[in-house]
Amino acid sequence: MINKTDKQHELDKRYLRMASIWAENSYCKRRQVGALIVKDQMIISDGYNGTPSGFENVCEDENNVTLPYVLHAEANAITKVAASSNSSKGATIYVTSAPCIECSKLIIQSGIVRVVYSEKYRTEEGCDLLKKANIQVDYIDLNE
Repeated sequence: MINKTDKQHELDKRYLRMASIWAENSYCKRRQVGALIVKDQMIISDGYNGTPSGFENVCEDENNVTLPYVLHAEANAITKVAASSNSSKGATIYVTSAPCIECSKLIIQSGIVRVVYSEKYRTEEGCDLLKKANIQVDYIDLNE
């Protein structure tokens, strides 16, 4: 018999795989990141890293440096849900990469209570800030 913890872990992995597929929509060449916001087992928003609406779908300059106006996947998902009739209060965000500190601030302000990610980021400061705000942070290696 599968217990509740095992069932949640399998569900978490499934949503992370879906976020990975969603990341394929990104036009960014250096790194593609996807995010899903889930509440009551329903996907209420999604996002991937890329340029704001109306901008050319080019994320890096000629030196392969990310352009300053490129939005992260989490920011896209959070702003998308903010423009809808849904609320992210009490939700979980599934993201293919650990949030940076700027996205962590948005996650805190949006009322999201749990972050699940599958790839480490170059620094831990985003996850550290989330934990300081009492947001549950879970790393799941999809290769295990």
